Amino acid sequence: MDLYLEIIAVVLGLCYLFFLIKEKIICWAFGILGSLVSIFLFYRTGLYSESILYIYYVLIGIYGFFHWKKSLIANKQLPISDFSLQTYAYLIILGEILSLLLAYFFDVYTNASMPYLDAHTTIFSFIASYLEAQKKLASWKFWIVINAVTIFLYAKRDLNLYTILTLIYLVFSFVGYFQWKKKLLPKIAVTPHS
Repeated sequence: MDLYLEIIAVVLGLCYLFFLIKEKIICWAFGILGSLVSIFLFYRTGLYSESILYIYYVLIGIYGFFHWKKSLIANKQLPISDFSLQTYAYLIILGEILSLLLAYFFDVYTNASMPYLDAHTTIFSFIASYLEAQKKLASWKFWIVINAVTIFLYAKRDLNLYTILTLIYLVFSFVGYFQWKKKLLPKIAVTPHS
């Protein structure tokens, strides 16, 4: 049963990634369906933080769909943008604090597998997913790191297809980054007053 769930989730995940890079709104439908399947699989394998993450993916998928659709209704595509190094720092600090809190909870109160690593990939995936829905270039930078770490997490739990999927995600995180970077809104040059 787990293998069939894993195959379905992997196929839906690949469809999601393909359409996300292309900035097609249909990506969110594939993401939502794949996430629903993944919730059950991760719960069954004891990766509780991952189950929570995939519940969040369903919610962010709904948000992303309507956020992108709002732009399409206005006859314009949501532009790709980025933010300052200071904002990166705030997000990393916030992510680290939340990761440690979640990890502590699962370490003390459950039989979770690798709670600290699982919590970190989960919390930072929350952040990256939200940034993705906002079409922030930073989302791909976060995904590169998250996917690299998640490969190890899945391999340790013998989730072989998810490990392969995440390896593909890692490669395509670089593709997505460079594709979106080409379309990044140019920064407005500020000229100093004389």
